[in-house]
Amino acid sequence: MHNFGAVAVVGGAVSARWLARDAPATQRRLAWLVLGGWLAQAASGASFGAISYHFYGRFPDIHAIARLALLVKLACATGGIVLAAGYLQRATDWLPARRGTVWTMLIALGVTALASAAFLRWFA
Repeated sequence: MHNFGAVAVVGGAVSARWLARDAPATQRRLAWLVLGGWLAQAASGASFGAISYHFYGRFPDIHAIARLALLVKLACATGGIVLAAGYLQRATDWLPARRGTVWTMLIALGVTALASAAFLRWFA
């Protein structure tokens, strides 16, 4: 589920930004995919922490760099959820340039989260 979320947040945003930039209805469907991807990322990440805490009585002991990467991932997920949900609520009134800016921001959040995941895995 976590890998599905990673593909959905980056692939969905890239597709909406460049492949479907002139198709608002398709962008709306992709916004649902991106939102679902961010929610999957958040739920599966929280589940990993909860399972570790349940079985070991504490969260995983990770290096400070991994903790920072985790915080960056959490910030990206929060921003991605807020942006995708805001897009779904308000994008019908937006000009194409504003929709494009939101998609670019969603791409940046997704790529940053993926890069942070690499640091998290390396230093965990």
